[in-house]
Amino acid sequence: MVGLVVVSHSERAARGIVEVASEMGGNARIEAVGGDPDGGIGTSMNDIREAIEEAVAGPGDSDDTGGGDDGSDGGVVVLVDLGSAVMNTEIAIEEAAVGAEADVGVDVEIADAPVLEGAVSAAVEAAGPKATVESVVNAAVEAREYRKL
Repeated sequence: MVGLVVVSHSERAARGIVEVASEMGGNARIEAVGGDPDGGIGTSMNDIREAIEEAVAGPGDSDDTGGGDDGSDGGVVVLVDLGSAVMNTEIAIEEAAVGAEADVGVDVEIADAPVLEGAVSAAVEAAGPKATVESVVNAAVEAREYRKL
């Protein structure tokens, strides 16, 4: 299963986005991370790294591969709210115990997408039995085209 991580400068915003996306995405694995280490506005590379590692492992996943018998490829897609969150996420991906150079070789990608709409679309796609990191990123990116009026 492909996991999702929502990164926001606000912990409450990240949790709210995950709450909305979880309603639509059913059993999608989604982690929320936001705020700085002191509880203020900002992002923390260490918190993002931990959320990525948790999204790879998933609850009760003992092999930490993130993949499954469901035909999905595992991996993680990260959605971010603002530009500085991208920088911390890029560093977190490099530092995480995942990826080609780690014991757990899974793909972790940042989606260039609107965070709320992208998270909803990504969650729906990630919940599907044949989801791949590429298909989840594409679903998130397509959310840029959604019209509200």
